[in-house]
Amino acid sequence: MTFHELKLTEPILRALKTEGYTVPTPVQYSAIPLILDRKDILGSAQTGTGKTAAFAIPIIQLMSEEKNNPRGKRPIRSLILTPTRELAIQIGESFATYGRHTNLKYKVIYGGVSQHGQVDALHTGIDVLVATPGRLLDLMNQGYVKLDHIEYFVLDEADRMLDMGFVQDVKRVIARLPRRKQSLFFSATMPDAIVKLADTILVNPSRIDITPASATVDAIDQVVYFVDKKNKRNLLKDLLKNTEIERALVFTRTKHGADRVARELTKAGIKSQAIHGNKSQNARQSALAAFKAHQTRILVATDIAARGIDIDDLTHVVNYDLPNISESYVHRIGRTGRAGASGKAIAFCDAEEKEYLKDIQKLIGRKVPVMDDHDYPLMIHDVIKTVPGNHRNSGNRNNGNSNGSGHSNGNSRFNGFSGNKSGSGKRRRRTFSSEGR
Repeated sequence: MTFHELKLTEPILRALKTEGYTVPTPVQYSAIPLILDRKDILGSAQTGTGKTAAFAIPIIQLMSEEKNNPRGKRPIRSLILTPTRELAIQIGESFATYGRHTNLKYKVIYGGVSQHGQVDALHTGIDVLVATPGRLLDLMNQGYVKLDHIEYFVLDEADRMLDMGFVQDVKRVIARLPRRKQSLFFSATMPDAIVKLADTILVNPSRIDITPASATVDAIDQVVYFVDKKNKRNLLKDLLKNTEIERALVFTRTKHGADRVARELTKAGIKSQAIHGNKSQNARQSALAAFKAHQTRILVATDIAARGIDIDDLTHVVNYDLPNISESYVHRIGRTGRAGASGKAIAFCDAEEKEYLKDIQKLIGRKVPVMDDHDYPLMIHDVIKTVPGNHRNSGNRNNGNSNGSGHSNGNSRFNGFSGNKSGSGKRRRRTFSSEGR
């Protein structure tokens, strides 16, 4: 199927042709006809599947076919609510790209910067507003944003809204929307809380589940290293001596952890920057731009800060800390191996994270191959649980038992996984459950 077969208008097809887009992704050819048919959508698809275009393209077409308000300034007719500034900027750029041959006006608003430029744009009138919850509510309370004319409402990355504690803000925004509108919910994962929220606003929605959480990209070569927590940074520096790791996105569980890892790598002469919610908008954009321009080799990020970041030709993803939500693992590694390219995902697993790995393997329906020939083998295999209850909901856990030992001879022996063809010998690579470690 091609975009021509989706009954898109000539201005949009022309914009897509300029971008070199000819064949829609599965989420796009599933969602676009339904949205053009004015159906509400509850969509689940992981990162890299083209969700933004899946809702932006049909919204642009529907709005451009309607007549604008001939009197006074343009009312806001479409609202896209998204959790992070980076994702908001990216969505705004997508609307500008796909709608370049229409007369629609777009604006992105988010916190962390002065509101004056945003308020000025709102005064002149816009058709599409892309916003983060906090700044939107702030400007609504000041009387600068009116949602009385909203015809299309998109809640993007709904699961991250939940993770970031924005659900109450989202509910406040929803309460101010007109009852009659077309609503679209998109999310990489679909926790029960999001489904319940969707039930309060969607009307007979069409369900789209393009990439189930259990489906990992076949092109991604996965491997796990069992290592004590305190030796993770040494193992990472050792692995990064391999020049085949051209660019890597490294995930940590906390903001403090991201800063610490970036500092350690920088001290070791490896160009690295951290990106997380405590960084200013300018700092985050600068770090991302440097990474995309190959000026920085390693970008260390938390899940929330990395959501929505689109990076071409990313060779490696490193799970420095395994996520305690299994679906997040799939979401993380999906950032490499895109568009038919090969990709590699490396995971570090300490004693406490064995349960996380077990859940991940159950979710993806396969065992992650183990690389056990390295200088920092796991020495502490058992952890005394200090947090009662289900570990999936325990958040950041006590990692005080990671006091194992290891040694390094200063030479990287990481070449079997990445495809290094030097004659340094073969590596042992075994596949088995973490329970046996």
